[in-house]
Amino acid sequence: MPGLAMPGWILLGGMAALALATANARQATAKPAGMEKIEHVIVLFMENRSFDNIFGLFPTANGILAAGQIPPQVDKGGVPYATLPQPINTNVKPAVPDGRFPTNLPNRPFLTETYVPIDVRTGDLVHRWYQEQYQINDGRMDEFVAWSDAAGLAMSYYDGSRLALWRYAQEFTLADDFFHAAFGGSFLNHMWLVCACMPRYENAPPDLVAQLDGDGKLMKDGAVTPEGWAVNTIQSVYQPHSAAITDSKKLLPPQTQPTIGDRLSERGISWAYYSGGWNDALAGKPAPSFQFHHQPFAYFQQYADGTPAKAEHLKDAADFFAAVDNGILPAVVFYKPLGVENMHPGYADVVDGDKEIERVVETVQSNPLLWNSTAIIVTYDENGGFWDHVAPPKVDRYGPGTRVPTVIISPFAKRGHVDHTFYDTTSVLKFIETRFDLAPLSEREAKVGDLTNAFVFY
Repeated sequence: MPGLAMPGWILLGGMAALALATANARQATAKPAGMEKIEHVIVLFMENRSFDNIFGLFPTANGILAAGQIPPQVDKGGVPYATLPQPINTNVKPAVPDGRFPTNLPNRPFLTETYVPIDVRTGDLVHRWYQEQYQINDGRMDEFVAWSDAAGLAMSYYDGSRLALWRYAQEFTLADDFFHAAFGGSFLNHMWLVCACMPRYENAPPDLVAQLDGDGKLMKDGAVTPEGWAVNTIQSVYQPHSAAITDSKKLLPPQTQPTIGDRLSERGISWAYYSGGWNDALAGKPAPSFQFHHQPFAYFQQYADGTPAKAEHLKDAADFFAAVDNGILPAVVFYKPLGVENMHPGYADVVDGDKEIERVVETVQSNPLLWNSTAIIVTYDENGGFWDHVAPPKVDRYGPGTRVPTVIISPFAKRGHVDHTFYDTTSVLKFIETRFDLAPLSEREAKVGDLTNAFVFY
């Protein structure tokens, strides 16, 4: 990748890469008998947790308990820390050391609840395009602390056994080799969720463009790479976007790539993207925790302001529950919780997000006809800057990034199963494409499984 040396970890090169891609493509495109029994696919997209951060202690998964000897975190010069730098509370401006955590944490992963309960917020952590690649450090996974603005907090994890999501993982299928699609944060990985593509901003204003030195190291961060890829948080030129942004050049121009919504509409298959706080944001009164950059379809010309497609497919979270009650749920659903309910560190806690997962799942399960024909995929947009012990494979110049929790909940999901198949966010798209016989959106989908290993269609 120009401007940044490409990571060399777990290289999928030569004939081995071709064989793996071919095998995965064959698996992904072979529609299992009985898959048509799934009439509804619900994708619940949560926020900013690594696999080890939530499921590191899950006894049958590849978590911290199975990691063996964990290499110490090192500083930017490669020197191991004697102790972890004290976690930073980025919720305070300016950020300060978080006195809830000690100053002499051992240089290894630590249980957050020893110091901060699971239902209490911590600070946020940097989760951006360049920084995550530096944190991964050619697969060593040892510079998460060095490149974090929250210091030692990057090494924290929870005992997730009290969560409803953990209970669902025990009952249904937990995927423990699932990675977020692209390096970096929420904006970019929401885009990959719906188009498996990199957004473009040609001739972006210089103050939005990252600057690199002659060795490809980051000198000044930005929303756009020197090559014109929009990789970090930037809002759409379409509504809703923050009223504080009055210069349209600070907004991402319309994107024209095909999306999974387009593929579904072409086949006459119903779908919707339900988002917490959507109606209020469109009305110009967004909730304090509404995240404008979590609305991926709103970046595309096909769903521009005033188009019938926008009105038909981009909905409020309340419309989801009404659709379930009225028996008119679309065939494909994306559900995005409001910020305070999405588990994002900083402005949300784990328990409130878990309650929202439980609310969605229980609402579906309470309707036997719907439940008996539905697959719910609970996954996360990205790791949120939290460490994970499994190095992501190198698939292409864009990712994937770090592992994230993913649970498949369905009457057809394998029971009490841990699926070790390699997946990334585009596997969600591939699952939808396989079920509804849709054309793929990108080459990436040919290199990942389609989630059908998590199911038994009887």
